[in-house]
Amino acid sequence: MEPANVQTGELYTLQLPSKYESITLLENLIEVIADKYQISEDTFANMMTCLNEALINAIVHGNKLDPNKMVIVNADVEPKRIIWTITDEGPGFNYNDLPDPTAPDRVEELTGRGVFILKHLADQCIFNAAGNEVELHFKI
Repeated sequence: MEPANVQTGELYTLQLPSKYESITLLENLIEVIADKYQISEDTFANMMTCLNEALINAIVHGNKLDPNKMVIVNADVEPKRIIWTITDEGPGFNYNDLPDPTAPDRVEELTGRGVFILKHLADQCIFNAAGNEVELHFKI
């Protein structure tokens, strides 16, 4: 995948094994980018929340905690936005067929809020057709 704007953008990539310890590596990258580009605290908090959620989904649901399967994280930093892409090696899922976590019969559930969180905290949230890749846009 080529960066959208080579002249002004910077591309960061992580290849993470499907284990919980990988979250620290992603958090470190988010902090480096936030410092370098003076990201606001609100945007930083939203990125941290969304990317943690997306990575955990990729590790647990996509790659089934198989440490031989990788999660690829790309951050394409442009002057006015960052586009994060998280891709796992799993078969994907139907992101249009998820129960609403705010429905009265689901409010007490402990899981099932991840995609809801992504759609509400990112400026844009786009899944690929298979459902094994999500693109998260944040204005900076």
